[in-house]
Amino acid sequence: MRIYTYGKNIEVTKGMKNMVEEKLGKLEHYFKPETEVHVTFSVQGGKQKVEVTIPLKGTTIHAEEESEDMYASIDMIEDIIERQLRRYRKKLIDKKQSAANFAAAFTEEDDSADDEIKIVRTKRFDIKPMDVEEACVQMELLNHNFFVFRNAETNEINVVYKRKGDTYGLIEPEGY
Repeated sequence: MRIYTYGKNIEVTKGMKNMVEEKLGKLEHYFKPETEVHVTFSVQGGKQKVEVTIPLKGTTIHAEEESEDMYASIDMIEDIIERQLRRYRKKLIDKKQSAANFAAAFTEEDDSADDEIKIVRTKRFDIKPMDVEEACVQMELLNHNFFVFRNAETNEINVVYKRKGDTYGLIEPEGY
């Protein structure tokens, strides 16, 4: 693995670089030696943030962690990436093509019991037509991060969700 480090509003110290190489080095057996890993350190509003991006053929693995301490953020990022890798391995359809960046040992490992998706609760509810603003209000009243509703204007199922910075996003279908 080739690890490239960058800094936004922060100078990347040798200690930060060494810790990233140590933590992500534990994941090295998953990848081929030519795999590139891009690590970006940033500071915004007192928060220390680490972003890791691993571009692969057919997908990109991306993780970010934010905390009060840069070294704590680095420490937590390894677990996030490893969890994503285990999930991704299960989704490989054509191992010869999609797994081009992975070491053979990674694609052949069998940990099928590790990350099984288990649905532990199912909710059913009536979806009444409403506009986007009303859906946002309903989401806030329920104290949820997203809300599914039928858009009164288009009669399509839409989703509103909370974004960072007290903003909202809207997901609407685009042709089938």
